[in-house]
Amino acid sequence: MTKRLLILEDGTIFEGKAFGADIDVTGEIVFNTGMTGYQESITDQSYNGQILTFTYPLVGNYGVNRDDYESITPTCKGVVVAENARRASNWRNQMTLDEFLKAKRIPGISGIDTRALTKIIRQHGTMKATLANAGDTIEHLQDQLRATVLPTNNIEQVSTKTAYPAPGIGKNIVLVDFGLKHSILREFSKRDCNVTVVPHDITAEEILHLNPDGVMLSNGPGDPTDVPHALEMIRGVQGKIPIFGICMGHQLFSLANGATTYKMKFGHRGFNHAVREIATGRVDFTSQNHGFAVDRETLPDCLMVTHEEINDKSVEGVRHRDFPAFSVQFHPDAAPGPHDASYLFDEFLELIDAFQAEQRN
Repeated sequence: MTKRLLILEDGTIFEGKAFGADIDVTGEIVFNTGMTGYQESITDQSYNGQILTFTYPLVGNYGVNRDDYESITPTCKGVVVAENARRASNWRNQMTLDEFLKAKRIPGISGIDTRALTKIIRQHGTMKATLANAGDTIEHLQDQLRATVLPTNNIEQVSTKTAYPAPGIGKNIVLVDFGLKHSILREFSKRDCNVTVVPHDITAEEILHLNPDGVMLSNGPGDPTDVPHALEMIRGVQGKIPIFGICMGHQLFSLANGATTYKMKFGHRGFNHAVREIATGRVDFTSQNHGFAVDRETLPDCLMVTHEEINDKSVEGVRHRDFPAFSVQFHPDAAPGPHDASYLFDEFLELIDAFQAEQRN
């Protein structure tokens, strides 16, 4: 097999075996602690521009299938595994992980110590990294890595350019696409909602012209401060239409109301994050994928914290005190991961009912 190098910004070099596409890439290296769900993770647009490391030692053993895509065209930069299963065994399997990555033009590296790599990221934080075939000089590859400036238009890269429908006969939901996962659409489909997916740069006026019953702010990649236009849109909609934000949507909703965000040292990426609902003490295990978080100390009086991460106490949910609007940092849609928090979609629809009843009265 062809040798491939993983070179970190701090100078660390790992040598492994190449699989997937035969190209060199540079991106931010992160790790995911999930034991399954590699297809959903790779196709999650929140990994746009990132080299994704799986901490579970064996990846690819059940192949890739038609049902577990979270986007049609994945945009993560690369995949890092300890062992890539050469043969996939599952009744839904349609191709191997290697074949899938080749088709999607994503390089992979296997045969490296992903535990050691994860410990480096935890100690030093996320950093730039390069996946390159052995052959070029290490010095040249390191110079190129240092010189590479990572893009900041991540959301623009993955958001839809034109609006499109996901038809239903229930409530009308406008879903603002900052890099949405298909699992969000599936949750609304289960509830027979009529969904219109719209671009990230839609205005409040354009949303209101669609006469929605509710507005969903989706997940997405990168730094929430890179899309200031979204804050104006949120401020123009809240109070007029109920809002529900997930992940990036949560951060943007908080920013729009006066909070600030910060870059986490290595983020939350996995499907085993315990979150406490403050009002009830209820604990849910959640799916998460984010590198930024809302700064609790900067939350304005109009927002109350509803959920927090049990381990690091980071803000996992907020609710507006005056408007019908709330958001969560985790993924109640899961995919992959536990479905403990899927009830939040029902709470959103109930919020819409309560708001409409109040408007009629």
